[in-house]
Amino acid sequence: MRVLHVLFSPRIAGSERYCIDLANRQADLGHEVHIIGSRGSPLATALAPNVCFHGLNWIFRRLRVRRLINRIAPDICHGHLSPACKALKGLPSTQQTVGSLHVGYKPHQHASLDGLICVNRAQARRLGDYRGLVRTIPNWMPLAPVAPTTTGIREELGLGDAIFLIGAVGRLHPSKGMDVLISAFRASAPATAALVILGEGPQRAELERLCAGDPRIHLPGYRANVYGCLHDLDLFVSPSREESFGLAIVEAMSTGVPIIATSAEGPAEFLRDQPAVLVAPGAVEAMAEALAAAHRRFCTDELPRVGYDLSLFDPAARLANIMDFYSQVIESRQRRTAKQRRQVAATT
Repeated sequence: MRVLHVLFSPRIAGSERYCIDLANRQADLGHEVHIIGSRGSPLATALAPNVCFHGLNWIFRRLRVRRLINRIAPDICHGHLSPACKALKGLPSTQQTVGSLHVGYKPHQHASLDGLICVNRAQARRLGDYRGLVRTIPNWMPLAPVAPTTTGIREELGLGDAIFLIGAVGRLHPSKGMDVLISAFRASAPATAALVILGEGPQRAELERLCAGDPRIHLPGYRANVYGCLHDLDLFVSPSREESFGLAIVEAMSTGVPIIATSAEGPAEFLRDQPAVLVAPGAVEAMAEALAAAHRRFCTDELPRVGYDLSLFDPAARLANIMDFYSQVIESRQRRTAKQRRQVAATT
């Protein structure tokens, strides 16, 4: 199959890592895989050599996308995030298109696509009058997580083993709730605890003010080796106000670190039967209580590594689901086209 992914992003975060891993896996299976992205995007260097990256300037980008699609002639176009799904609008009816709902359904961006991949069941129930095909397929762990480096985040920050290290990973944006975590930490954590938040984003200045110079709180920025950093944590926290999936949570699960997460849409679904603590999104007091309870268990040696069920995130199974969905979308379009031709023939 000839597959074309579209993703315009200046950085690599959860959705971007998913797209990269999906493209690399598809190419490894022998499919011809292309990605259209922004010129100079870091995606280009993260892709396998057998994935073809096409970097476009933002000027007349939609027109350039159409020209590339005409030249590549893919069997399926797969859009990721809003700008890409917008760029796939208005293509000829002969071109099959699908989109992944990394965030949420927006009619003006997604209604014209032939198929939608939801990352949780709640998304699929909120599609309104969408007329295309729909499949719920959770994300998964990246193909080859970066192994822990010799110098971990604990050593980098100069924190000894006796320090109760709490960590979070995500874009510094209000939707990720890092302000809630910082407030809860300052309200409940003892002097022997530390908080590290990995990520960058527009909320950095606000979060730095909220830290108020507290030396226990660290904002070291983006780290490519997220998986390696997670091994150093005593507790992982996902404080998101909104979260469709949460790749960092799954990565934390794979390391066995204890987890506190908010009951945002995605985590509430896939953590429901897991040994994790869920608190309401935006609830500073509840988060503070959960942090304090975890620290008490840590002090009594009752906060061991956890065995999570990761079967839902099996990459081979989820990739097979996606390829099957592609085929379903293509066949559905072919049936509609054949029906239209029969109707035209019957009237002539």
